[in-house]
Amino acid sequence: MVASRNRRDDLLASLPRHEAPVVLVDNASTDDTVRAVRAAHPEVTVLELSRNTGALARTIGAAQAGTAFVAFADDDSWWSAGHLARAVEIMRAHPRLGLLAARILVGPQDELDPVCTEMAGSPLGKEPDLPGPSLLGFVACGALVRAEAFTAVGGFDPVVRFPGEEERVALDLAAAGWGLAYVDEVTVHHHPSPRRESPERRQAGIWRSRVLTALMRHPARDVAHQVLHALRAGPPGRRGLLGALPRVPAALRRRRVLPADVMSGVRELAS
Repeated sequence: MVASRNRRDDLLASLPRHEAPVVLVDNASTDDTVRAVRAAHPEVTVLELSRNTGALARTIGAAQAGTAFVAFADDDSWWSAGHLARAVEIMRAHPRLGLLAARILVGPQDELDPVCTEMAGSPLGKEPDLPGPSLLGFVACGALVRAEAFTAVGGFDPVVRFPGEEERVALDLAAAGWGLAYVDEVTVHHHPSPRRESPERRQAGIWRSRVLTALMRHPARDVAHQVLHALRAGPPGRRGLLGALPRVPAALRRRRVLPADVMSGVRELAS
């Protein structure tokens, strides 16, 4: 499933590359996306939202799909030919696997996304019942989820918006006993859209999401550490903190501290 807002041209270029049925959730675009997609790709299921729901659109789309597994893609990404089917085979062969994180190749030169190097070298190691290194995070445009697991943890929520929305989902999957693993043999292509936020604004958004996720899931001392890290991160961190303030009440209403073993993994990754 694909969530999008005001990226009509990117969608029209990427949709033909998808092999599986596509559910598109449009986050209240104003660039005629819905009409254009319905005209060019009548086979795509389009859900037109009246307001921008952010990452929550993926949860809405996953529910609409009604399938055992849901693959996420952005409007500027797609799964390599045959690789989504292979990812499903891997999920079926590993019943505890709640989320598979694929290798992501960026741009026409197919450069490996640096985050994949980090995932491949995860200090959490590889558990015997999982197909690759264990994770407590992922990149949404390169993820396949088991719908049962994704739905049980509430999917993406309305508190943590783009970017950095993946962490809370990953933590809740792990807390519920599901495995998350990086699988290098499965590939996703990502050709970043020219219609993107500035790097500074994106960094501020990531800090905002980190702080809100910490408020919802970390013990108090770890929340304090996250706030201090944001303050020390310069202007993006401080802007992220300011951006988080209006959502603090909503985050606290959803607060549920992680089990000790999952929090131990979080600290190991942060060290």
